Amino acid sequence: QVQLVESGGGLVQAGGSLRLSCAASGSIFRINFMGWYRQAPGKQRESVATITSGGSTSYADSVKGRFTISRDNAKNTVYLQMNSLKPEDTAVYYCNAGVTTGWGMNGMDYWGKGTLVTVSS
Repeated sequence: QVQLVESGGGLVQAGGSLRLSCAASGSIFRINFMGWYRQAPGKQRESVATITSGGSTSYADSVKGRFTISRDNAKNTVYLQMNSLKPEDTAVYYCNAGVTTGWGMNGMDYWGKGTLVTVSS
């Protein structure tokens, strides 16, 4: 099994910054991609940012220019640097990873339990 553990959430004022971390552990052969999703109260979960094993990144339009995703392959960890935070960024942020657990096996999606980010106005 694979476990994803997020950290770094909290309360911040609008305009402030937070850095989220997500560490993957367990039966990992290869991490194909890692990313962050978020779910605000009463809304569907949405993709925020994704990074591939090769370092290619993609972002939701709503966070482009403010958020930066990065990863440390040696530590199986992905980060989300969030700057210029807005109240509408308030949500539970979930880590997501596509992981292959053995040679010749298909990759599977894994999720963390989430970390709450609250941005006050």
